[in-house]
Amino acid sequence: MSDTPFGFGLPPEEPENGDEGKKKDPTESGQSAGGPGNPFGFGPGAGGDNPFAAMFGAMNPNDLGAAFQQLGQMLSYEGGPVNWDMAKQIARQTVSQGTADGSKDASVGPSERTAVDEALRLADLWLDGVTSMPSGSVSTVAWSRAEWVEASLPAWRQLVDPVAERVGLAMGDVLPEEMQAMAGPLIGMMRSMGGAMFGQQIGQAVGTLAGEVVGSTDIGLPLGPAGKAALLPLNVEKFGKDLSVPQDEVRLYLALREAAHQRLFAHVPWLRSHLFGAVEAYARGIKVDTSKLEDVVGQFDPSQPEQLQDALQQGMFQPEDTPEQKASLARLETALALVEGWVDAVVHEAAKSRLTSADALRETMRRRRASGGPAEQTFATLIGLQLRPRRLRDASRLWASLTDARGLEGRDALWEHPDMLPTAGDLDDPDGFVHHEQADFSELDKMLGEAAQGSGTAAPEKSKPAEGEDGENDSAEDGTDEGKDGRDR
Repeated sequence: MSDTPFGFGLPPEEPENGDEGKKKDPTESGQSAGGPGNPFGFGPGAGGDNPFAAMFGAMNPNDLGAAFQQLGQMLSYEGGPVNWDMAKQIARQTVSQGTADGSKDASVGPSERTAVDEALRLADLWLDGVTSMPSGSVSTVAWSRAEWVEASLPAWRQLVDPVAERVGLAMGDVLPEEMQAMAGPLIGMMRSMGGAMFGQQIGQAVGTLAGEVVGSTDIGLPLGPAGKAALLPLNVEKFGKDLSVPQDEVRLYLALREAAHQRLFAHVPWLRSHLFGAVEAYARGIKVDTSKLEDVVGQFDPSQPEQLQDALQQGMFQPEDTPEQKASLARLETALALVEGWVDAVVHEAAKSRLTSADALRETMRRRRASGGPAEQTFATLIGLQLRPRRLRDASRLWASLTDARGLEGRDALWEHPDMLPTAGDLDDPDGFVHHEQADFSELDKMLGEAAQGSGTAAPEKSKPAEGEDGENDSAEDGTDEGKDGRDR
């Protein structure tokens, strides 16, 4: 964890063009950022580590009144653990500033919308031949970066609020019960500021991520509305800029990935809650270093809110590793690998005979996901989770082998229940899992066939009626035991 507020630090800001290697001295203007003469980090010399400075920026004295008005709004915030109004505002501001490479957000034009719609529809047609799951896209959309921010914020809220809630509760738990009533206003002020700081941090991170994502499912989780397949034309172009691959092929390959994710999340109803639940389980196991919090509460001066920020920057909320957290992370990591592996396998099967650059695009995407791209870093920044599908290649090979052994329907049937899916141990031996599953599948098929033949034979001289019935019951029981064995795996 980093040493920034709440232990979920943001990556350092990129230098402005022409300022590479030049580090700004906060004392250049004669004031120290966040110091006695500048308690909130406003104005020239404001340090980049101060969330208030990051929000207000270099400020003209004429704007100081507006700044304090906004600060008052922060302190009067009485909502949930995160000030999501502020998060949205900061994210939109970050998007409007453009990315480090100089690209600016822009409205999506008619021709781009048409190109995205056609690519997503064609991708769905291609996927029909490589998976038994029908289309999961009710509609298609081409988003600007700002539109992606608007559409994804509800999912971010679901992911971040559980962790932020734990932090907020810790602020009220550090004082003895008999003192909490007297310190109520102080605790309320700290919680309001904590919600504002979380909101500022999330807003900046989501706004930065908006400059990188190419669709609504980049991180293996559905961040957009259900059934809405989306691409960001500006970021699709940026993704393929240095690949020496025709832009149409890049768009179509990314459309295949987006459409495949949509199918999986639409037709595996438990998957979304399974993944988001792992995050919530992690939040329940989080531990807060209350000793530092006790110190700052005891010395907190409401007239100097920068004291709270300084304490937060020292890593007051460093989550501890617990068995519960490790188990949640293990489940999440395995599930992400299975999701990404399935998408990788079906997309490659659909693209390999149609796109000349399918292999190159597949390898590029694999490296982007496995090495921890901006999406994975954003999650690590916000909630301390590494959403990296480390076992992507193993999972992809396992799904491909299952396709050969069981066919499309047999492979996709494993998504019917989480207990039927391969485990982390199975990813260590994909071939062993496939052969074991194939043996079970063949035996079950054989027993069901014999049961059907026995129950459909009415002639007494062929066999005794009871035998057909017993055979059917035995088969059903064996099938149940077999499913149980699969779940135990």
